[in-house]
Amino acid sequence: MTSIYDEYKDILPGKVVEEVKEECTQRRLNNNQIKTILEKTKEVYEISKITPGEAVGIITAESFGEPSTQMTLNIFHFAGVAEMNVTVGLPRLIEIFDARATPSTPRMQIYLKSKYNDPKNISRVAGLIKETKLEEITHEFTINLFKTHLELRMDKTKMNQLGLEFDELIKTLTENLKNVEVKNTPERLIIKPKNKQDDLSEIYKLKEKAKEVVVKGVKGITQVLPMRKDNELMIFCAGTNLKDVLKMEQVDESRTTTNDIHEVYQVLGIEAARQAIINEALDVIQEQGLEIDIRHIMFLSDVMTTTGKIKGITRGGITGEKESVLARASFETPIKHIIEASLSGEKDELNSVIENVILNQPVPLGTGLPGLIARMKSALQPTEK
Repeated sequence: MTSIYDEYKDILPGKVVEEVKEECTQRRLNNNQIKTILEKTKEVYEISKITPGEAVGIITAESFGEPSTQMTLNIFHFAGVAEMNVTVGLPRLIEIFDARATPSTPRMQIYLKSKYNDPKNISRVAGLIKETKLEEITHEFTINLFKTHLELRMDKTKMNQLGLEFDELIKTLTENLKNVEVKNTPERLIIKPKNKQDDLSEIYKLKEKAKEVVVKGVKGITQVLPMRKDNELMIFCAGTNLKDVLKMEQVDESRTTTNDIHEVYQVLGIEAARQAIINEALDVIQEQGLEIDIRHIMFLSDVMTTTGKIKGITRGGITGEKESVLARASFETPIKHIIEASLSGEKDELNSVIENVILNQPVPLGTGLPGLIARMKSALQPTEK
């Protein structure tokens, strides 16, 4: 039997139909009431559509430009936690739409699966996530000048807290420090280069390199802060490493997020990156107490990801890839674009707005979009009696 909702699947977006269905099912509405709601939804949907020829780009630019002048230029700091900062406001919005390779304050929000989501477990998992370097669990680094090797006096209390055994530590150091031999003695850990010709300067370099070796936790996560958000426990992290965090058994991979859009693209793909751009931009705007129609944000995210890669709204991104020579020249470095186009014999079809404005011609928007052809009776033909 055909459902009443099936009649609207080609008329309304699938998600809208599903939302209406869910709401109507909860309220136990009859078919006549559902039909009325679907018709009203269809009416609202038709009104909300863009009129052909409407200048959506200009409207989107104005919708962002005016509210952004009210944005603050500060960085939010978590009191009492070193290095735990979050870039907010206009600087963050610029980072997102410029598609910067690395955010100025990379961060993650990690949610745990329900069986691990309690105060005791979340503190333990947070300890497992935070990267721990060798220098953090070492009381003393000593260079033995006579035997030309490093001697480390370990902090066994911290190692026990992290659940780190000496065998695991030796394996990690051997993998990260090439051409070295690591031995454990009753009092000290010894790191000795296999090349016996190494001089004092090389031993010193080895010492500095050894200090930075991550022996426990997820590389890149420098700080962790278990906190409650929307009546649920989660872990706020300074630094990001989505790929390795998602491998952890305790982590809820369906809700864990990072503010590094390029990392989302590399790990989860372009569709996830598109959604990440929408979510990040929306968060910035809402934090500032401003309101911008989400369709403007979706439009920009579509433009940035439509090629299958993330491209910023910059000279090196989508602006620099416009087909029109005059459109590219109107943005930045005009002489460069015009000379390159002249040398290659490039042709401008004048299909867009900017190039027609430059040449004082009607732009292909609004009434300038359609071309009208009328078939007129010839004035020379005699009229019928």
